[in-house]
Amino acid sequence: MINILPSTQEHLPHPDQVQSLVSFLEHEPHPMIVLDPDYNILAANTAYLRQFGSADKSFIGHKCYRISHHYDVPCDQAGEHCPMKKAKEMRGPDRVLHIHHTPRGPEHVDVELRPILDEHGDITAYVERLTLVRSASARPSNEGLVGHSPAFNQALSELQRVAPSMLPVLLLGESGTGKELFARAVHETSERASGPFVVVDCSGLTETLFESELFGHEKGAFTGATTRKPGLVETAQGGTLFLDEIGDVPLTMQVKLLRLIESGTYRRVGSVETLHANFRLVAATHKPLEKMVETGEFRQDLYYRISVFPIHLPPLRNRVEDISLLVHSFLQRAGRGKRRLTIDSAALKQLQQFSWPGNIRELRNVLERASLFADDGVIHSVQLPQATAVSSPLATPVLDSRALAQVLATFKGTRSELAEHLGVSERTLYRRLKEQGLS
Repeated sequence: MINILPSTQEHLPHPDQVQSLVSFLEHEPHPMIVLDPDYNILAANTAYLRQFGSADKSFIGHKCYRISHHYDVPCDQAGEHCPMKKAKEMRGPDRVLHIHHTPRGPEHVDVELRPILDEHGDITAYVERLTLVRSASARPSNEGLVGHSPAFNQALSELQRVAPSMLPVLLLGESGTGKELFARAVHETSERASGPFVVVDCSGLTETLFESELFGHEKGAFTGATTRKPGLVETAQGGTLFLDEIGDVPLTMQVKLLRLIESGTYRRVGSVETLHANFRLVAATHKPLEKMVETGEFRQDLYYRISVFPIHLPPLRNRVEDISLLVHSFLQRAGRGKRRLTIDSAALKQLQQFSWPGNIRELRNVLERASLFADDGVIHSVQLPQATAVSSPLATPVLDSRALAQVLATFKGTRSELAEHLGVSERTLYRRLKEQGLS
């Protein structure tokens, strides 16, 4: 059943036109709504009601930004990308990843907005399709990716774009930024999700070991090869092959790796039989591959083949808004089947002000160590390493009401300039202002 907002206003489409416009929505599996040019929700299909709506359908007639974000102003005025504004400018579809408030709490949603034009070329309405992003959580989670910061959402948005395709993906970022979790999310969001996800750790492997691990070997191919062994390429048939730290692959092996990617064929060590590969490639490295190409340490042709769709994973110091979420996720995971662990506000603030050169991996290790000393089930500042007590100038400041009010009283620039001055995103600043009742 489609619910429609009646309207007789001249600038809105007639109810009969809206009914005609949305008649197909019930056949769509995705949640879909119809909006007027003033952000009002005119209609919604059953799929939307099931995933995002309320039983009393009270959202009909309300602003989309108020329902989805609890904002008082459109998304672009709150420091976010507004798909309606962009679709209006381009007079075509726009797509963006947002975090929406849902009956289950905050969730990542892939939003696609399309304008509807009348016979004069004027925009009379918009159709919005919403798809839940299941590869990441905006709440504490027992597994997988978690985050809601702009930097994290940007990487997640790019992941959502490329995952359904067969393009090779190159994950770039510092050590400890979660590259394997992102690679697994690419796999689980693709059409190959039911196939194997095979990890190849390229670091520390000699040329002989790398070739044998990747391609497998025949019995008697070398000393110690007492049986035929299938390689990881064969194991990954129908799934995803993740080459972690591909920057460590020996130059001599890069030629064979390039041939595998280009031809889709390979041979086991000690065999003349040509085998056909069937995998989706995801690679990752913390090394500067472009500079390595310039110095001859990495083949240029191989780099072009693996870097069709690069995704830069942000360091934790650029995701300060996510630290609380990550901390509670790690403590939730650590407490499974054991005592429940929490952290006090002073300790959490200390973690938020540290620069984390080891990124998420370092944060997890710190929490695991601290949990051993939390005899009362609560992690306190005294149980954290001394190094984390040193605030980093790169860390986002914790904006309390009094400090923020003082800044507002003296700062003369725009809100976007204020956000840059404070070292936070405009969206975070808007949220803090709203939470603390400041204008």
